[in-house]
Amino acid sequence: MGYLLMTDYPVSRPLKRPPSHPGELMREILDEHVRLPIAQAARRMKVSRPSLYAVLKGEGSVTADMALRFARLTGGQPELYLSMQENYDLWHARRKLADTLKTIEPVQQTAA
Repeated sequence: MGYLLMTDYPVSRPLKRPPSHPGELMREILDEHVRLPIAQAARRMKVSRPSLYAVLKGEGSVTADMALRFARLTGGQPELYLSMQENYDLWHARRKLADTLKTIEPVQQTAA
């Protein structure tokens, strides 16, 4: 029985510019759509104002916990914010690890 390798799954080409941090979208939603101050949003989400502010500034990562809380507050989908965070993290990791990744020899698939 043959094994599926990660190379068997299609992957889209990396973007040339960094993807938007999900905090940018979250900030836009708070500022322009629901018009809710950060301090009030943090209280309603039951998180600290500094932790929410860090995410909105793009300095903190959107965790599953934060995505669920923000989606509940605004009526959005937590998967959107997590997907955005994953894309953001992968883009930056690819650039940071580019030289190291080139030195890793992939395993070869054996015939079944």
